[in-house]
Amino acid sequence: MPANKYALLRYRIIDRCLTNKGKSFPSREDLREACADALYGSGADQISLSTIDKDIWAMKNESELGYYAPIEYNRTHKGYFYTEEDYSINELNLVDEDIEAIRFAAAILNQFRHVPLLSQYESAVDKIIQRVNLNSSIEEEKHKALIQFETSTVSQGNEFLGPLLEAAKSKTACTLFYQSFKESEVKQYTIHPLLLKEYLNRWYMVAFVPERDKILTFGLERIVSIETGKTKFIVPKGFSPQTFFKYSMGISESIGNPEKIELRFSTVAAKLVETQPLHSSQKKIKESKVGTDFQFELHPCQELYNFILSYGNEVEVLKPSSLRKEILRRLDLAMKNYK
Repeated sequence: MPANKYALLRYRIIDRCLTNKGKSFPSREDLREACADALYGSGADQISLSTIDKDIWAMKNESELGYYAPIEYNRTHKGYFYTEEDYSINELNLVDEDIEAIRFAAAILNQFRHVPLLSQYESAVDKIIQRVNLNSSIEEEKHKALIQFETSTVSQGNEFLGPLLEAAKSKTACTLFYQSFKESEVKQYTIHPLLLKEYLNRWYMVAFVPERDKILTFGLERIVSIETGKTKFIVPKGFSPQTFFKYSMGISESIGNPEKIELRFSTVAAKLVETQPLHSSQKKIKESKVGTDFQFELHPCQELYNFILSYGNEVEVLKPSSLRKEILRRLDLAMKNYK
């Protein structure tokens, strides 16, 4: 039976007594008096010891309440207490399905607890796991047998996630020592961190570089070291994290107006693209026996070229002609590797 409003009030009063550090181990009579005093004049102030017994049982066992309060009686002190330190019914009010959902989510979250960007929340994850009585190692292994996440072997540079995020939040300039894949020399940059972006399991920092008066993107795995300073900066006028990549794929910035791109996919490939859109601007414009045509508003970039080439003979570039020629050029170069 669902608890009435007076029962719910008594549960909170009992909880308050059990969490009162100044008066530990309240007896049944202490709990009865506390409830009677708090509810005096409400019409529910005539409370018996048997009512308190029923309330304690309900708090410990009633599935509709979802407390499953760890209440025990201490014979030495002749009073009740919570066996779990810092427990309170105010922190959770869950049914069995809620607890199982949290267990499932916590087991998943537990797999990512050591990711540098999330490590600062490790204690919060521990508290969630402990609160739902989750044996993390057992539950995690059980859920691993049911769900496999895409994992990355790229870890170099992830140690810079925390410092760069803090610099972006506090708008503090940094000195970056960076080695591009194209160069053997380590270069030094003064950067104003603006945005962290993940793409294909790699992290990138979008930052304004004052000496070049432009915004550049740096791959974290190519960072040699970072020196954080105290100099504050102002975000460049017109920069918006929400629109910087609006008409791009991956980490290529979108400057100026995008182009209308039309791609024709084979029947099977079209279903893949339709169920997992390439870009938010994607629109299906025509369907026929030869394939399905999609339109996009994008800036042609390396990531787009790679995507088109990855579909091989399952895709054809229809528009613009400049993109069609570029893909053809790259296919010709690829063919030379097999001659």
